Amino acid sequence: QVQLVESGGGLVQPGRSLRLSCTASGIMFSISLMGWYRQAPGKERELVATVSRGGDVNYVDSVKGRFTISRDNAKKTVYLQMNNLKPEDTAVYYCNQYYISTDIWGQGTQVTVSS
Repeated sequence: QVQLVESGGGLVQPGRSLRLSCTASGIMFSISLMGWYRQAPGKERELVATVSRGGDVNYVDSVKGRFTISRDNAKKTVYLQMNNLKPEDTAVYYCNQYYISTDIWGQGTQVTVSS
């Protein structure tokens, strides 16, 4: 059973930074599309960023210039560096792994941005 384990969430003040990590247990990591999603209270889950097996990245407009997604295939880990955090970034952040019609989700990690 493939699992994704996220870490790095927490409570931070506006303008500060956090780095989320997500480590996979399976063997398909290197060929997977990896992504970070988030869900704020009362809202639908939204895509934040993705990184392809080849390293191509995409971001939702609201985080462009502030967030950076990266991956380390040797460590089977994907990261989300979040800078200049804003209160509207408050949400549960979920890691996602997609390959060959298989969709795997992590348990989520809470990020709260508040003064």
